[in-house]
Amino acid sequence: MRIALLEDETEQAQHIQSILSERGHHCDSFPTGQSFLSAVFHRSYELLILDWQIPDMTGIDVLESVRAQLNWPIPVVFLTQRDSETDIVRALDAGADDYLAKPARAAELVARINALARRTNPDSEKELLLYGPFEINTQQRTIALHGRELTLTDKDFDLTLFLFQNQGRLLTREMLLERVWGLARDINTRTVDTHMSRLRRRLGLNPENGFRIKTIYQRGYRLEAMKAQEPDADSPEAETLTND
Repeated sequence: MRIALLEDETEQAQHIQSILSERGHHCDSFPTGQSFLSAVFHRSYELLILDWQIPDMTGIDVLESVRAQLNWPIPVVFLTQRDSETDIVRALDAGADDYLAKPARAAELVARINALARRTNPDSEKELLLYGPFEINTQQRTIALHGRELTLTDKDFDLTLFLFQNQGRLLTREMLLERVWGLARDINTRTVDTHMSRLRRRLGLNPENGFRIKTIYQRGYRLEAMKAQEPDADSPEAETLTND
């Protein structure tokens, strides 16, 4: 899991990163609210860990910005020395999913993160997934559209499954390379763009089928549900309409 950590104390940040890394998670740490928010809004993270008291704003301010600007309910955990009932209630009311007091106990932190991950993606263990006219069988690794099985490569299947399970989220090229291809995040490749272009055609991602892959300029892609009459902004037809 890709995790963003807001923690201004270097030793604490390194300790938490070490705990998460040992359990197979990737954790980026940020010492200020502004640097944290900039990363969260321009990269793809699956869970956020917030301290309350940081130099430039409060953790509550950061949480409110996240909830106001992200278009999907990313899990958020507070990890802070403030442990009064009033503080806990305030954080939960502001949109936090869990609240832990410092110092972090490794096993408990990881267990709570894993529990949040399961709640956020309840379809991850299902065999048959239905998304509008699309039927995905995770055991047989097949995808059908309106009951007709599509011809896809193994990588096409992996990418399609990941897109539907993360519908509505910005997925950067780096994240897709890591999670679908298993490649290092700093590799510069057009592999993702090539596969996305092909999937648009093979899956029939258009208004009639209810979904589209939206290209987010210089950032990545997002699978979006759409209405039947809504034009696909990434299609040649939509480009023609726009130019007119």
